[in-house]
Amino acid sequence: MKASSSLLPLLRSRMQGELLALVLLHPEREYSITELAEACGVTPTAVLREVERLVGGGILEDRRVGRSRLVKARTDTPLYRPLSEVIAVTFGPLPLLAEALSGLAGVREAYIYGSWAARYSGEPGPPPGDVDVLVVGSPDPDALFDLAEGVSRRLGREVNVHRISPASWTADSTDPFLTSVRERPLVPLPLDQETSR
Repeated sequence: MKASSSLLPLLRSRMQGELLALVLLHPEREYSITELAEACGVTPTAVLREVERLVGGGILEDRRVGRSRLVKARTDTPLYRPLSEVIAVTFGPLPLLAEALSGLAGVREAYIYGSWAARYSGEPGPPPGDVDVLVVGSPDPDALFDLAEGVSRRLGREVNVHRISPASWTADSTDPFLTSVRERPLVPLPLDQETSR
């Protein structure tokens, strides 16, 4: 199981935070155990154990369709709203930014860097005040700004986006900004490549 994250030390593991972020921040959607395992980068067995704990605790609900088990957030409990807000602030940047940037033309790659990436990677430190995002590609600057504003509202924290060209990202550079970004933890955003081209 993935080690505990410094983003929300109350959780047992980073996988638990990733799973909760995916399901709680998309309450209208059902996920199969396989989808959740792929999204969290763990085995279906690990996800199944976590889902059983969360279903037993009244945080998630599940149903069977044939041999598949579908999972979704329970939005009818007093826990849903405050828990989803805490998860949005802590683990929300990964799924929400990936989803938003996947739909934006011209985005080739994207990464979270800075203090959020450091806490996500397990580095101790104070909670991040904002989320720094590096976008590689040529998306429309106004659309990128609007996207960052929208995600900022959902996360309850500022999202700062820095855009660079693919050539700048792959080139050897002495640029202090790029050097700093490359030397620190980077969290790649899993983009839907068909919609981001």
